[in-house]
Amino acid sequence: MSPPLAPGVPDLRRRVLRGLVWVGASQVGGQLTRAVAAVIIARLLTPDEYGLAALALVFASLVLVFSDMALGAALIQRKTLSLVDRDTAFWTTVIGGLGFSVVGFALAGPVADLYGEPSAAPLLAVLALTFVVSAVGSPFQCLMLRDMDYARVEMLPMIGALTGAAAGVAVAVMDGGAWAIIAQQIVSVVVSTILFCWRSQWRPRLAFSWDSLRDLGGFSIYLVGHRLLYYLQMNGDRFLIGRFLGTGALGIYAVAYNTMLAPASKLGLPLQRVLAPAFSRIQDDAERIAAAWARVVRVLAAISAPALLGLIVVAPDFIPVVLGDQWTEAVTVVQVLAWVGLIQAVQALNTDILMARDRTRTIFRFSILVTASHLIAFGVGLEWGVVGVAVAYAISTTLVEPFQSVLAARALGVSPMVFFRAVAGALQASLGMCAAVLAARYLLVDAGVDQLPRLVLCIALGAVVYVPLCVWRMPELADEVRGLLRRKMGSPAPIAPAAAAAES
Repeated sequence: MSPPLAPGVPDLRRRVLRGLVWVGASQVGGQLTRAVAAVIIARLLTPDEYGLAALALVFASLVLVFSDMALGAALIQRKTLSLVDRDTAFWTTVIGGLGFSVVGFALAGPVADLYGEPSAAPLLAVLALTFVVSAVGSPFQCLMLRDMDYARVEMLPMIGALTGAAAGVAVAVMDGGAWAIIAQQIVSVVVSTILFCWRSQWRPRLAFSWDSLRDLGGFSIYLVGHRLLYYLQMNGDRFLIGRFLGTGALGIYAVAYNTMLAPASKLGLPLQRVLAPAFSRIQDDAERIAAAWARVVRVLAAISAPALLGLIVVAPDFIPVVLGDQWTEAVTVVQVLAWVGLIQAVQALNTDILMARDRTRTIFRFSILVTASHLIAFGVGLEWGVVGVAVAYAISTTLVEPFQSVLAARALGVSPMVFFRAVAGALQASLGMCAAVLAARYLLVDAGVDQLPRLVLCIALGAVVYVPLCVWRMPELADEVRGLLRRKMGSPAPIAPAAAAAES
């Protein structure tokens, strides 16, 4: 067991910087791999096949809720951790995962009947096996993250994702239909788990403590509730669409969701993985966490706002060019979900801040509000098809989800305006960029320019316009980037944004 770092020691800052490098590299590679695989599979599958796999994945995503019984978060958050704490968390997680695999396998048939798609039963049954596999690997991954071993935490899942992507594409090429997406999921989970177990320096013992479980569980119980509610809000739309509108409609919605919200939700994931353990180390220093929060939110907004708002403008060209003409019905859904993705992306750190400040009950209570709001919105939106569900989702998200930033600010004892000021400049620069790209696209359409060159020209123009607008409206970010460049060249300069609050 590695000794805990004292808050503020120089090694913490060094580990954060090293983590950002590893996470950035793995995310570029992983996202590129997943994006290429997703495009290839989407081009080879029909909307019905894609929708059938999406139905199965709604069920399989329960892995995210119960894979580690939320004990992994406690392993990361606790200031001190004994060997028996680790053993207890491991065996509790494995037993829970095994139980959920058995239940999931038994419910495959009834769940498929509930969907009205008996052909989904074998997909659901096979995916249920990943529950216990994921549960085995989760404690190893969380302990590596606690020790800030970012090289392993990032590279091992990337290898799993790459292997899974290769398997999914191979099955799709062989006309495997919906099994292509299922194969990708299974292979990725199995390979990642094997690698985590193999490369971990810790090995579980046959030891268990009820006192340890009560201590860890007191922190985790509200997170289990939060994850369950999060599962309902993130999958309720797809379940309702699949149940009442059919697999074809779900295929359209799912491909838009995977094009839009899945990548958007991962924008903050790298920083979450690096800063969550760092926040836990400095959990008693709210001022330093608040400083890091403002700077990281600024970076997230600077990346996500132009990408997601820009996609609203170019989606009519992007979808048919990248995914194929069979997905043109997804254009409007992508445009609507882009706004949802932006709101969620810039709030990526809020839950980690609340966890670091031991506010898991606050997380759970807020999840009740968000889940109820989204489920009501999904039900109302069904009246107008998949576009109606997407629009209702966007409205609910806009009205409710930003309140989590208020809760995070309250936990840190700062004004919520810290968050809103951090994102304002990026929104202003992005809206200016969108206006320029929209005008250019109309001119290119009138000139008869084909979709592919039109898409390339619009993206290039957006980049050219956004950079100076970003420098103008976000001078703090520009100063930090210049300082980082000077620092890498050996000149004195301010420290990197995400590491600043990790330094004493």
